[in-house]
Amino acid sequence: MLSLPHLAPIKIDLEHPNLMTGTQVRLNPQETPMPRLEPIPRSQAFDWRPLAEDGRQASPAPILSVFMAQYAYVRACAHAGSDLDNEVGGWLVGKWRADPHTGEQFVVIESTLPAVHTRQGSAYLTFTQDSQVAMHALFEERYPDSELVGWYHTHPRMGVFLSEYDTWLHANFFPEIWQVALVIEPHAVTGGFFIRGVNGFLDPRRYFGFYELNHGDDRSVVHWNNMQRRTAALPAKEADEL
Repeated sequence: MLSLPHLAPIKIDLEHPNLMTGTQVRLNPQETPMPRLEPIPRSQAFDWRPLAEDGRQASPAPILSVFMAQYAYVRACAHAGSDLDNEVGGWLVGKWRADPHTGEQFVVIESTLPAVHTRQGSAYLTFTQDSQVAMHALFEERYPDSELVGWYHTHPRMGVFLSEYDTWLHANFFPEIWQVALVIEPHAVTGGFFIRGVNGFLDPRRYFGFYELNHGDDRSVVHWNNMQRRTAALPAKEADEL
């Protein structure tokens, strides 16, 4: 479980990234944890990949794979669609694991924690003092045995990417190499995950797909237009790069 410090207000403004309030606070554990061992659940998941790579193979391979429970996906998309004119966001809650046989690392997103008491606009999202204190309390109350595996926010009519300020925020508030960022574009109905590479590098223009945890259910809830479901086995090299 992550131990989160008192959170100061910070403003996310994509139009004016240098204008912000509050102090730089890292959501760090007091001690760097190691992933617990758990079999990677590929057999219980659908594999979703971006439709177009757009030269993304030039970037380093991601350090880990992302698995997202259907419940968490539905919650994130519902929150994204709750305001089509202004940005919304929150935290991704789950666990960080490593496969005991292969050593492959992965995160499982089990739920989302929408930010409350925020101020937002078409190109900015402000996490106020009340917002962060409330989210901290909710995290401790509802998910005492979970980890903060990343964050999400929307880009209405802007596309799936990380702005310069998003990248700064990710580096300073979610610095662990296994923490991820999810961007959803509710108008185009698209989304993608931003994951650090094996060298720690984060490409703000290259997003990745994910595994949809279905737990044996043949039904999918994923509806992003920029993703396609892989049904055939992938070559070993390509599978390793996901």
